[in-house]
Amino acid sequence: MRAGRIGLLAASAGAALLVSGCSQPAGIAGVRSAATTSGAGSAAVTSPAPTPAPQGPVEPPAGDDPVRVPPPKLSKYTYTFPVKGCEVTYQSKLLVLPKTTIWAPRGCAFVAPVDGVVDEVNTANRWLPSTDEGAHREGRFVTVIGDDGVRYLGAHLDSVAEGIRPGVKVKGGQTLGRVGTSGNARDTGPNLYFAISWKTGPAFWWVRRGMVEPWDYLDAWRSGNRTFSPRQETLALRRKLGETPPCRLLCGGKRAEPASAEPTPTPTRKKKRATPTPELAITLAPTASVGTVR
Repeated sequence: MRAGRIGLLAASAGAALLVSGCSQPAGIAGVRSAATTSGAGSAAVTSPAPTPAPQGPVEPPAGDDPVRVPPPKLSKYTYTFPVKGCEVTYQSKLLVLPKTTIWAPRGCAFVAPVDGVVDEVNTANRWLPSTDEGAHREGRFVTVIGDDGVRYLGAHLDSVAEGIRPGVKVKGGQTLGRVGTSGNARDTGPNLYFAISWKTGPAFWWVRRGMVEPWDYLDAWRSGNRTFSPRQETLALRRKLGETPPCRLLCGGKRAEPASAEPTPTPTRKKKRATPTPELAITLAPTASVGTVR
């Protein structure tokens, strides 16, 4: 009797396990999944994906003004463009001499491009078109030996500033004279003859009038890097050419013609008067009349 009950319980348990295994949904063994049906025979219901709303153009976020980064410091010197307070233009290529002509209105200030000492000052306009002497072509001028060891020339000045004389210390940006048309610029518009060289004696005026091309430095001092220095280029050129190289371009002037004097008359020989040949007087003897007409 007891054995029969045990067999009946075992059969019931096996049937329950069989029914339970058949009722599980298909899937990976050991993983249970939730049913998505709402009832017997009904299909699974899925939600549609939402439709994105149309968007306008994407605006970048507002930013701050660009940060200005100062240019790198190229030397310990600070330079100033040599014409102050005026609109200017200037040549940026080699024409004949390594210098530049800075065109500016008459009376604009010519200023020291760097701290230094005044070297030469010429307040007299000695240039004459009849002789065109090379040493006088720049007219009135001032030169400065900068603290960088470079000589700077400003010429064709109308006037030299008061107190500017050799040996006077000046600061960069200090007025040295006024733009004009002295020297061989008298028939052109007002301008500043600007040149870079190295110190020599006054007799070597062709060095003073320009040895180093200046326009790259002028560009930097005007709107770029004011620490861009011509010192290295100037000293290297002086070592190459020597301190007083010979003059090779536009060296001589015109020969002055002697003053005109009254012409000395050339003596002429007085011609002898020819003796006239006496005319022969021919006298015809009267002939006897053949007859008389009464």
